[in-house]
Amino acid sequence: MSGHSHAKKIKHQKAITDQKRGQIFSKMSRVISVAVKEGGSNPESNPKLGVAMEMAKRLNLPKENIERAIRRGTGEEAANEKLEEVSFEAFGPEGIAIIIEGITDNKNRTLGEIKQILNQNNGKLVGEGAVRWLFEKRGVIIMNLGSQAPKTKEELELTVIEAGAEDVRWYDNDLEVYTKPEDLEKTKKKLEEKGIKIESTSLDWVAKEEVSLKEDKKESCQKLFEDLDENDSVQDVYSNLKS
Repeated sequence: MSGHSHAKKIKHQKAITDQKRGQIFSKMSRVISVAVKEGGSNPESNPKLGVAMEMAKRLNLPKENIERAIRRGTGEEAANEKLEEVSFEAFGPEGIAIIIEGITDNKNRTLGEIKQILNQNNGKLVGEGAVRWLFEKRGVIIMNLGSQAPKTKEELELTVIEAGAEDVRWYDNDLEVYTKPEDLEKTKKKLEEKGIKIESTSLDWVAKEEVSLKEDKKESCQKLFEDLDENDSVQDVYSNLKS
């Protein structure tokens, strides 16, 4: 997913085609529980939880699963596992920079699994800070031009800039809007008030500069992203690979 999360596009596709819905539901439940534990159970005052709940609803996570995950985060319901967030940095095929974020109940086991996946796909784990400086944390809002008719690309761009966007990028008919992390929810509300239909919102590591590769090289990178996403502990995969 270029400067944004490759995993999010994969998850979006799986919401329609993949039979492994149980794994997706489990991952989203973990995200919600950790977000609640960190910032409380009110999505309006906890942006991380708000983003997680929106993603969960888009992936059709049952309401009871969401409520149970919230109770686990608040401690109202006992959890079978002690969860912690993990973040790894790596170089992938052709030297692309990668940030891997996840939630696990066993950091050492997850570390070993990530190393193995990287080794199998011509990648390698690197020390903290080795690639993170190539990215910056940003709020990301994605919308599709087709759902904004009769607006043109230029009109849509002007609307999102007026709503507080710092930057925009087009990927075919998908418009990615970038904000400061703390301005994500405010910008989203302004756009919705203007009648703009939003596909998704997230807090992502966005590459400062993207790297272009030939199609055959891109395929090996995509294989790595997919293998990482299949791991139960991995939530998001970010890279500086240009789409």
